[in-house]
Order: sequence, then C-alpha cells, then structure tokens
Amino acid sequence: MYKLTLFTLFGFLSLTLTAQYKLHLSIHSIPSSTPKTDNLYIAGTFNNWNPKDEQYKFTKDSFGNYSADLPVKEKTGEYKLTRGGWDKVESDKDGNAIANRQYNVEANDLLGIIVNGWTDQFVSKQKISTASKNVVILGTVFFIPQLKRKRTIRIYLPEDYATSKQRYPVLYMQDGQNLFDEATSFAGEWGIDEFMDSMRLKKTIVVGIDNGADKRMNEYNPYNHKNFGVGEGNEYINFLVKIVKPFIDKEYRTLKDKQNTSISGSSMG
Repeated sequence: MYKLTLFTLFGFLSLTLTAQYKLHLSIHSIPSSTPKTDNLYIAGTFNNWNPKDEQYKFTKDSFGNYSADLPVKEKTGEYKLTRGGWDKVESDKDGNAIANRQYNVEANDLLGIIVNGWTDQFVSKQKISTASKNVVILGTVFFIPQLKRKRTIRIYLPEDYATSKQRYPVLYMQDGQNLFDEATSFAGEWGIDEFMDSMRLKKTIVVGIDNGADKRMNEYNPYNHKNFGVGEGNEYINFLVKIVKPFIDKEYRTLKDKQNTSISGSSMG
C-alpha cells in the first residue's frame, strides 16, 4: 500500500475534503477465529490508509452480518480490511499478505467480500534482512522530548562515503522501517538503498526516521482530527529540525543549506 514513487513534501492537504461518492460494502464471510468483540474497518486511498478510522467502520447487525456505506472522494481506489491496526490486517488463508483490493463505484457495488485470514493469527515468519551494506542503524536511540517517545533512525551512506572527502546533500524520509529492509518493513521494503546505489549523478545521504507505529497518523498530521486524534505534526517537525538535522550535520559530511536538504515520504508520510 505504500507507493514506491517518492515525492518532495511541499505542503499538507486537508483530510476533510467533501466526499463525492458512496461506497457500499458487505462482508460475505470472515474466519471463525475472528474475535467477536473486534470491530472491522476499511483502510484505503480515501482515508490515508488509517487502519482504525471510526468513519470507515463496518456495522454489524443482529445476525452477525457486516456492511458499510462509506464516503469516498474518487470513483476508483484501493483498500484493505483490518481489525483496527496494521498488525491485524486481512491476509490469505495461510497468513500471507494479499494485494490491495480495488473498487469502482460506477462499475458495481462490492458485495460478498470474503476475508480468508488475519495476519496476527499466524505464526510470524522470520524475514531475511535485505538492507545493503551502506545502511547503518544509529547506535543512539533518539528521544523526542516534544512527544516523550523514542525513535530509531536508519542512514544510507553513498558507496564512496568512507573513501571520499566530499560533502553530500541529505534526504530525510519518513517510515524508516520501510525504506531499506524487508525484515523491518510493513509490506515490502521500498528499495531506497538499491535505488541510491544505482544512481551515479547525485550521490545523497538518506536519513530514515522510523514511524511511531500506532502514533503514525498523529505524528504525520499537524491538525486535530475527529477520526485521527490529536495532531502532533508540529512537534514531530520540531524534532526533525532541532534534534535530528543538527546531529546529522555534526556527525556526517553534509551540505547543510536548504538547497541540499529535502524531506520526502509516502502516503500519510
């Protein structure tokens, strides 16, 4: 669900745009192991892939049937079902990740959805690390004083960093777990290290800041929102500007000016 295309963050679009269409959903069957007390949600392109958006929650009737009439801004899009978190997203019958579901409000209503499994109900398969030798995890676990949380930071260094004496531009990226390594990624690494290894024209240091897991939506959103909760985007940006960037500029050979500093991400990041 995270797109591989990178983009520079120029601004933040409102999360409360008026919906133009209605998406009608019903669930035909779910695994018998689904906890009866759990709610089912739909997360997709229409709600920034929020896995626990109360506006996009299924209604359960007295017969145990699930249905939902959901507002969407586009005629087509992608989605998945969750039980309130990405650790509880739908899977195939063996616990493997499935492709995003797709909808088209003009083609047909989506009836008879079948959920074959939930990822948290299967024994986790150990993933093999795919991070390149040029990726390092900082030994320092950064404390975010503005939010009173800790955060891991991962850095990609150009192949010639150890032997050259030059300074490099820096790209700061969100969702650090997903950038370089299959073993830590949510749904497949983005391959940033492999892509940067292949670039010969503009060698760049990439700083990946891990997301805050269940606080991800809050940290990447500067505004309070009735579905997402308290916006912590300003505090998060202050952490990047006042703590992370000064540290990186001090410890690594960087080009510090704004022309050589960028921030990027995917989806809510």
